[in-house]
Amino acid sequence: MKKILLLVIPLLCYINANDMSTFKGAKEACDNGDAKGCYNLGLIYNMGQGIKQDYFKAIKLYTKVCDNGDANGCFNLGVMYYNGQGVKQNYFEAKELFDKACNGGVIVGCSNLGAMYDKGLGVKQNNFKAIKFYTKACDGGNIDGCYNLGVMYNDGRGVRQNYPKAKKLYIKACNGGFVAAFSNLGLLYDRGLGVKQNHFKAAKLFTKACNGGYANGCYNLGLNYARGQGVRQSYTKAKTLFGKACDSGLAVGCRNYALLKL
Repeated sequence: MKKILLLVIPLLCYINANDMSTFKGAKEACDNGDAKGCYNLGLIYNMGQGIKQDYFKAIKLYTKVCDNGDANGCFNLGVMYYNGQGVKQNYFEAKELFDKACNGGVIVGCSNLGAMYDKGLGVKQNNFKAIKFYTKACDGGNIDGCYNLGVMYNDGRGVRQNYPKAKKLYIKACNGGFVAAFSNLGLLYDRGLGVKQNHFKAAKLFTKACNGGYANGCYNLGLNYARGQGVRQSYTKAKTLFGKACDSGLAVGCRNYALLKL
């Protein structure tokens, strides 16, 4: 149930009299030596907002502002190195840039840095460092960090296994709208881990995850319908939910869907 590394380019807009959210305004500001203008110009090239997308120009501009101490520029540059957009994919370079972003107060950089230690991407895999950065991210309000930290407590990796702690972190992630957290919290109720077993609550949480587009939530809800746990047993609904999970690429959903067709 562990979440994959989530890398998001923050859509930060700085607007003044020149309206730096537009290409013309951002270019004029950048040409006049305004670092925020150069950052926004890089973002515009990166996203292809009103112009042809150009990763190479975005890289150049992000590098310029990062070298001048802009943590957001370092973060976005790290995303591009991680994804191999405009540059050769380089996890080590991405890790270094996320480190700069994290130290500069960009909390999502801390979360991504934790994920790189968690996965062993660009660094030697290290659960303890992953915990450290996930905690910093979560304490700073980053929901991804809270979810990933919950998974670590759930699995007992880098920390002693602690289901009540995982539950609190999943709830925090749920409150932030992180759909995968609903599924993981549902599993705790479904299995009675750190909470009193409650199939009704589990089914409700799986439904929220499934409705939010999370395939594992659909699969888990399908199991509830197949077994009649927390819901009235319905193989028809179970098959529909397994099919939905299958369509989202979850192999076990495809297997169960096929079995119910027999």
